[in-house]
Amino acid sequence: MKKFYSGILLFVMALVFGQISYTITPNPFNETNQITLSVPGNQIDESAWGVTGNAIYIWSWSLDTNFNNSQDCPTNGSWNNSNEANRLAYNAGTDTYSLTFTPTTFFNRTGIGRFGFLLKDKTGAHQTADHFVNVGMLSLNLTNPLANSVTSVPAGNSINITATTNVNATFQLKANGVVVNSTSTPSTSYAYSFLADDASMELIATDASTSITKNATFILNKARNVVSEAIPAWIKQGINYHPTDNTKVGLALYAPYKNFVHVIGSFNNWTVNDTYLMKRDTANPDLYWIELSGLTAAQLYTFQYKTNDLRKVADPFSPQILSSYDDQWISASTYPGLPAFPAGQGFEVSMFKTAQTPYNWQVTNFQRPNKENLVVYELLLRDFTQEKNWQSLINKISYLKNLNINAIELLPIMEFEGNLSWGYNTSFHYALDKAYGTPEKFKEFVDLCHQNGIAVILDIAFNHATGRSPLVRLWNIDPDGDGYGDVAANNPYFNQVPKHSYNVFNDFNHTSAATKYYVERSLQQWLTEYHIDGFRWDLTKGFTQNCSANDETCTNAYQQDRVDIMKYYADRQWAIDPNSYMIFEHLGTDAEEQQWANYRIAEGKGVMLWNKQTDPYNQNTMGYKDNSNYDRMDHELHGFTNMHAVGYGESHDEERLMYKNLAYGAVSGAYDVKNLNTALERMKTFGATFFTIPGPKMIWQFGELGYEFSINRCADGSINNGCRTDEKPVAFTLGYDTNVNRKAVYDTWAKIINIRNANQVFKSKTYSVESNNLTNDPDGLITRIYVYDPAAAGIKNVVVLANYNTVAKDVVPYFPYTGQWQNLMDNTILSVASTTAPITLQPGEFRIFGNYTGALSTIDQNAAHKLSLQIADNPVKNGLIKLIYHKAKNGEITIYDVSGKKMDSFKLKDEDGIYELKAHYPAGTYLVHLKSETGMAIQKMIVQ
Repeated sequence: MKKFYSGILLFVMALVFGQISYTITPNPFNETNQITLSVPGNQIDESAWGVTGNAIYIWSWSLDTNFNNSQDCPTNGSWNNSNEANRLAYNAGTDTYSLTFTPTTFFNRTGIGRFGFLLKDKTGAHQTADHFVNVGMLSLNLTNPLANSVTSVPAGNSINITATTNVNATFQLKANGVVVNSTSTPSTSYAYSFLADDASMELIATDASTSITKNATFILNKARNVVSEAIPAWIKQGINYHPTDNTKVGLALYAPYKNFVHVIGSFNNWTVNDTYLMKRDTANPDLYWIELSGLTAAQLYTFQYKTNDLRKVADPFSPQILSSYDDQWISASTYPGLPAFPAGQGFEVSMFKTAQTPYNWQVTNFQRPNKENLVVYELLLRDFTQEKNWQSLINKISYLKNLNINAIELLPIMEFEGNLSWGYNTSFHYALDKAYGTPEKFKEFVDLCHQNGIAVILDIAFNHATGRSPLVRLWNIDPDGDGYGDVAANNPYFNQVPKHSYNVFNDFNHTSAATKYYVERSLQQWLTEYHIDGFRWDLTKGFTQNCSANDETCTNAYQQDRVDIMKYYADRQWAIDPNSYMIFEHLGTDAEEQQWANYRIAEGKGVMLWNKQTDPYNQNTMGYKDNSNYDRMDHELHGFTNMHAVGYGESHDEERLMYKNLAYGAVSGAYDVKNLNTALERMKTFGATFFTIPGPKMIWQFGELGYEFSINRCADGSINNGCRTDEKPVAFTLGYDTNVNRKAVYDTWAKIINIRNANQVFKSKTYSVESNNLTNDPDGLITRIYVYDPAAAGIKNVVVLANYNTVAKDVVPYFPYTGQWQNLMDNTILSVASTTAPITLQPGEFRIFGNYTGALSTIDQNAAHKLSLQIADNPVKNGLIKLIYHKAKNGEITIYDVSGKKMDSFKLKDEDGIYELKAHYPAGTYLVHLKSETGMAIQKMIVQ
């Protein structure tokens, strides 16, 4: 089986692993025959794959007559850049893809017994499932037992093994690799005396005239009497330490459809011994358990489970595993004292050690920042420091703290395949990956973050698991015996066919009780063992069972089963840790996201949703007005009751703003956004129009230094979609943090975040975002942000102005009232005599004003004691408009459209209050006039 489980696999693209139908002509065939492989065009969705010109390629590999010794086709090319020699021909008349070749020539070898293939696009962003074709005229039919079967035979008994071929052939029967019988007839019947325990059997047929061989495999077990006994209360699935006895450990494995399970490990020389045969729980016969005793306290032990069908796996609830694939590449400086992988074993093994010294947490009562106040720094440790380990991240805590962020979100650190990865190729969700260091060092990092007021959020990918996961390998289809294979029909955790259009690897079935239990236990491990503060749930669109791999419309539409299952998981996470953060990467319909954002908010809960605003923000930073409106930074435009939209301009999944600034920025005379320092100045303005909007925010690592390397940068410096998850240059190594102009962006953002953190007004739900309003600013690219909190101590009003144009602009500020306003960036005072007097802003320039709270001038005193008018949640939505007024004695409000037509007029009963106007105005701009004995105020209102 071809395995694409590299740590640099492209996780964020929508890979398709679907089965296809195909024909081989002629069939059967020998390796020297010319054959034609044909695939109907309707088996491939070229549009979904982004394929033009019918550019579909074969990726193929061959195996010998024993179905071993896999070799790639010499003309495959690279996975990210298929060779044109392997492009299939397309016949438009029959809508068919085809390739004609001779196996010995195509694969440049002889003795071919089988070849495998898949179809893909040129860059490897999309692919089909693996398919296998047998080579040779010989056919072998194993009639008893059936091929790939598992049969129990009492020790000392015999079993009659029968098979037939279509030609004269010789037969060879092997048990555990040793020949036990040979015959020379068109059929064979052999009474095999079953003497040994658990034999892996292979019957090999060889064509007498061509020497072509075929084989069939099956397993014979010694019949065993599995004890049925109630599982002790202190043992649950996974590895359990006895509460009072350091010489005992309890193990439990959920293994439906398995007849029995042994534990093999360093304590029994990795051999099958019925002393280590696991018992069945009486209440749940699919739950196997064993109590190991006589252990040496504080000694490290390693083990696997071995089932009756000879599958060997690590415990899915291992806190850490040893890997036969990855451990050899982990340095001693990253993981001192890494245990050696047990010789003779494969895949992963579990570890346990009793009497461990618990970590001494310095912070045990961390006060998490409120959800609405989060400023999250998203970070991939692999690319954040050159050393790529927890100690190096600990060494950078001052850098992060001084930026004034209050949360760090780590890309997945659960056990993933390979050591250089984004982490979304998770194989063990319960285990900490060793690639970044030890559990103790990770706990030290979390503890240090908490000491500095920084929450730690983990990105976790519960949508899928890779082929190395024991939950896959215990129930997979493994035709070539290499341990990998597609999900079998009886797998209790996974769908055989993905139920959504964005699937990678193996798709979890989240309606399964087994999957729910696995997810809940994994959440508990990270929240309790590592004191994590919450999770960002990756690809939550994949949690439905209603769709298919080829139906993106269904996947993106509202799905009630997905709403229900994610509420269930929210309940389970909050039952473990009531105040933990729950963030969904859904990017779906408002109707669906509202179900989670507003869930249990009366209890102070509710889910946060990723709110992607990359494209409009980047249009502004580049200097283009088209599609530059980022008003949806406002949570109410999503229909969220509270500020649960996590706004961002950059994330690990999005192109870097600076890359596009420098590659595509606008030019006006001498002003060129593609100039590095000019683009950096505009990134300061991005910070001003981003952090000042109330509600949770997220930035991607090094955005604060103007990091400009493309998300698709390859190791050689070229740009290719297939390099999305490749390693990227480390900003510190490049000296970005000491570059004056780049550090100025960091300092500006840090100051703005500090202003946000220090002033209560930025926690207000009364704010409005106006970006690229062409009615007031025909040239576009002007931003106005208004924040108001009458109850806030100190600053109660904030006005943010920005000019993203490439020429200077006179910007009308529409201050809510006259008086003295303080520039919060340099503390200078602006005396405002007219709320509409324009302020000149240079291209890429911004201002952040707050009502002056120092020694008041006469104007300020008058303003403080005279009327004011605010429009809540402006732009407003029809239905209910809230007008907030102050000192409006005998006040009257009149609303006009921009043509001067009066829309409404009404008197106010009180001097101070909120007037709720039920109205349905056409979308557009209106002027709201307030007249009273104390003066007049005018505010602009945008109706959406």
